[in-house]
Amino acid sequence: MLRLDGIVGSERDEVLSGKLHKLRHEGNIEYLFVQETDIGRRRLRLSTDRGTDCGISLSRNEVLEDGAVLFLDDGRAIVVRVGAAQTLRLRPRSSEAALRLGWNAGNLHWKVKFDCGDLVVLVDGTREEYLARVAALISEGLVEAVDVPVDS
Repeated sequence: MLRLDGIVGSERDEVLSGKLHKLRHEGNIEYLFVQETDIGRRRLRLSTDRGTDCGISLSRNEVLEDGAVLFLDDGRAIVVRVGAAQTLRLRPRSSEAALRLGWNAGNLHWKVKFDCGDLVVLVDGTREEYLARVAALISEGLVEAVDVPVDS
């Protein structure tokens, strides 16, 4: 278990943003999703999106918030996200489509997992930003976003 004793800073801090940008580009940021009901707790034990078991201890004057950086070194960072992880499920319609989708996801450094032939993307930002990056594959009918709500 990785012990995290306090908050290093915020991803919005100018000093940290450059380091986090580099780590994000390298795919070395882990996200710790904290439910809103747990945000006021001082001690938590949770796992990051990559499975790192974390024991968190905060002082009385520290409060978890979206974007709080709990761990930072030259090789990785752990950043808090408030709420449940949001995902986007993309379904390739052929082997060629799967290869093109996988190439795009890798080139964009998306955090993904595979489930029943679908590519499940961990969304850090808006779903629209992710859909825009694969809009050509969707418009060509090669890929389908299967969990996007349809406007009525």
